[in-house]
Amino acid sequence: MRDLIILGLFLALIYKTFRDPVWGVLGWVWMGVMNPHRLAYGFAHDAPWSMVIALALFLSMLIHRDKLEKFPTSGVTILLSIWILWIGVSPMLFSFYPEKEFNYWSRAFKVLLMVLAALLVIKRRRDLDWLVMVLVVSIAYYGIKGGVFTVLTGGAARVWGPEGSFIEDNNSLALATIMTVPLIRYLQLQTTKRWQRHLASGAMLLCMASAVGSQSRGAFLAIIAMSFFMWLKSRNKLPLALVVLVALPLIFVFMPDSWSERMSTIKTYDQDASALGRINAWHTAWRMALDLFPFGGGFTVAGPAAFAKYAPDPSVVLTAHSIYFQALGEHGFMGLFLFVGIFVLTWKRASAAIERSKAVPELQWARDLAAMCQVGLIGYATGGAFLSLVYFDLPYYLVLIVVVVDRIVAREMTERVKAAKAAGTLPRDVHSPYWGGT
Repeated sequence: MRDLIILGLFLALIYKTFRDPVWGVLGWVWMGVMNPHRLAYGFAHDAPWSMVIALALFLSMLIHRDKLEKFPTSGVTILLSIWILWIGVSPMLFSFYPEKEFNYWSRAFKVLLMVLAALLVIKRRRDLDWLVMVLVVSIAYYGIKGGVFTVLTGGAARVWGPEGSFIEDNNSLALATIMTVPLIRYLQLQTTKRWQRHLASGAMLLCMASAVGSQSRGAFLAIIAMSFFMWLKSRNKLPLALVVLVALPLIFVFMPDSWSERMSTIKTYDQDASALGRINAWHTAWRMALDLFPFGGGFTVAGPAAFAKYAPDPSVVLTAHSIYFQALGEHGFMGLFLFVGIFVLTWKRASAAIERSKAVPELQWARDLAAMCQVGLIGYATGGAFLSLVYFDLPYYLVLIVVVVDRIVAREMTERVKAAKAAGTLPRDVHSPYWGGT
């Protein structure tokens, strides 16, 4: 039955995609982030859904090419484009296992390429709201289910994601769930009905409970960092503060002793085998990057060959467990610069959009969305410091959202200035809403 439901939804998506390529982007995001086919047990489980929806999207883009946006040339998109090219350099030059590189490269390349394609398709607030909704539904499904599971079991077992996805293991799912909370908050800020606000509050609490129930130390640190920044960036700070100060501590209180013992190892990392293994992997990545400067060892550096050559302790072979050291080890110092630079420039672009839109009531939604994307990036920067999720698609979708929001805000402000000039009412005060409050 599940297989037939997925097939029916997929066929509807294909039909809608040929009418409007936006639906192809939404379908790709849904399939790539939620992996709904992994919830089925028959033919749908291993069918190439993403490939088919991608082909339909590109065909639709050809059909509707006159309606596509121009590719935005900014620091963010330039670095993103170079990053896409750069991730193919180290695997070709210095890979320890060349025969294994293609599968890893193709997975990362497809995610990043679709972000660039979406920049040509996503152009209106409606498109962004749909994209945010798909991201929320795709991840909050597991977050809400995991939150209920955590509450019912008292946090006695860990929460896991769909097999074969970026969020399969408990740590990755926890980070994804936490990064979804600010997007739920954005939707909550746009609602006008009380039941919708209550529903969003419940979803945020259950997602946080799910992340705590994963027993992920990185997610724990991300929750702390994001809670502060979400309060700082959000409108209506008092209700949110009450949720964070009252509800979140209650979640921690009801967790079992095993959770408290695991979190306590953050302070005693030098006595924890897992933490020491990660530090060993970080040293390996650093030495490799220095030796191969400015390149890295490719996607397959987490193997005996690389550790035998560069690791302080070659007997302990682990993945980097850090987005920063993963980028450094796999793609060198240049790769790390590109990777970090994408998100630094995205943050700055979000700040610019917030500043320009804050004095314009009609653009309040843009301010909210850009601010919540920043909160999500804080979660990624914090929790990702302990996870190998360089190619995880959610943060790149936040980049996509920020670039489109900034484009919409800039276009709106330009139109406001033109209209004011034509009417002879353009004020000289640069702090006027016509200038975006700059």
